[in-house]
Amino acid sequence: MPSTKYIFVTGGVTSSLGKGIISASLATLLQSRGYSVTIQKLDPYINIDPGTLNPYEHGECYVTNDGAETDLDLGHYERFLNRPTSQANNVTTGRVYQTVIEKERRGDYLGKTVQVIPHITDEIKRRIQLLGNTGEFEIVITEIGGTVGDIEALPYIEAVRQLRWELGDDSLVVHLTLVPYLAATGEMKTKPTQHSVQKLQESGIQPDVLVCRTEHDLGEDIRKKLALFCNVKKEAVVQSIDAETIYAVPILMRNQHLDEVVLNRLNLPVEDNLDLVNWKDFLYKLRFPKNEVEIGLIGKYVELKDSYKSIAEAFIHAGATNETKVKIRWIHSENLSKDSMEKTLGGLDGILVAPGFGERGFEGKLDAIRYARESKVPFLGICLGMQAAVIEFARNVLGFEGANSTEMDADTAYPVIDLMEDQKGLTRKGGTMRLGACDCALKEDSIAYGVYRRPSISERHRHRYEFNNQYLADFEKNGMIATGKNPDMDLVEIVEIPDHPWFMGVQFHPEYKSTVSNPHPLFVKFVAAALKYSENENA
Repeated sequence: MPSTKYIFVTGGVTSSLGKGIISASLATLLQSRGYSVTIQKLDPYINIDPGTLNPYEHGECYVTNDGAETDLDLGHYERFLNRPTSQANNVTTGRVYQTVIEKERRGDYLGKTVQVIPHITDEIKRRIQLLGNTGEFEIVITEIGGTVGDIEALPYIEAVRQLRWELGDDSLVVHLTLVPYLAATGEMKTKPTQHSVQKLQESGIQPDVLVCRTEHDLGEDIRKKLALFCNVKKEAVVQSIDAETIYAVPILMRNQHLDEVVLNRLNLPVEDNLDLVNWKDFLYKLRFPKNEVEIGLIGKYVELKDSYKSIAEAFIHAGATNETKVKIRWIHSENLSKDSMEKTLGGLDGILVAPGFGERGFEGKLDAIRYARESKVPFLGICLGMQAAVIEFARNVLGFEGANSTEMDADTAYPVIDLMEDQKGLTRKGGTMRLGACDCALKEDSIAYGVYRRPSISERHRHRYEFNNQYLADFEKNGMIATGKNPDMDLVEIVEIPDHPWFMGVQFHPEYKSTVSNPHPLFVKFVAAALKYSENENA
């Protein structure tokens, strides 16, 4: 097999330009040409992983099948490529330094002074090449977090410099930068990009391709100017104009011939075999929906919508499948109360209570669930949302006054949600939850079985607390049924209320597995239920 090709994606001028989306879009185009591609993210922060980070700090923590808590960009990689990522797809400075220090303590460097160069950079290079060395991928795209010039990113930039020298023509650098438009003068300015490239060159790296984020068409003159001052070919100056949806970016990049420029630079065949039929079909349904529903997303981090990124994207996928625009009403659970239910939740076609940790805003979630249950509005609870549904039912149907999770109230008289046995006594917070893919056996004649259409499924988890089986008989006798269980540990994974048009709580995170090619069936059916409810209400 030919040697693996490596593409490095760096960013300049400012953060949040969309390196993850550009990386995923390029990967989508290469994959659509028949190449086997994967993407990895190098994160400069010193945390081992984002598992202990506040969502306000870093957005959603994404979880892979193998239980890695990772950056939310890995969610984009999976959604675009429709193939799972793993621990190897996300590298942090904390993990790099931890590995090097562990080696030093073992005596691997006995007699040597451990330094950033070569020891830290060698570990970074080793991790960059892990996926390529599996023989599974022809092309590995590596996104480097932060911007060129950040102190935290310097070891990664140096590692890329070394790899470029070692890999030669089997590697290239794509530099994403900003070409701002100044309304006062009516001009687009190239100087920020020039300085960004200059900073990269100071580190010993010459970019091969410039992808320029812009609000307006660059034009030939600006392309020529950027090519001249940044030492790249004019055809390698690619504009990335603002798009109506991230899912339009692969098409925009195709129109700019980004994939062809990259393949030519890597000396790979450019055959006339690009297949984007399904992608374009998805985009058409997304742009021209036949219906519209409004679903309330109840959470405590709604000010930063990236905290629920995978849920929002799963609704986009499910909406396109149903040829329905899903409008999300973002509702802060702290602002909910019994008295404000009708005013805040009235007119919704579905209600989703989002995952999270801690008691802030929890009572508001319970009130929203009661509203959904009693008003017969389609409901989906995810992780803590499922646990909240159990607690609400215990209080208001079973009459268990003060029923709660021991996460919220350690002394509750009715601990219907309790800490998992293997979690008791743990003091370390990072990477110690129930994480990754677990099996779940489904009960026939249930909503869940109708959704998945098979008796056994596998879904991803991220939690410490579980349904307390001591109370299961009480729940099932009064109308809340456990329709999904982990076959190995007898843990309740799914609860439903049969005497309701569509009411389901799931302990796992279905949003992590929804992709453009395979929208998650749970979201697809939930949107369909919301559409049916809307049609009945407006009949």
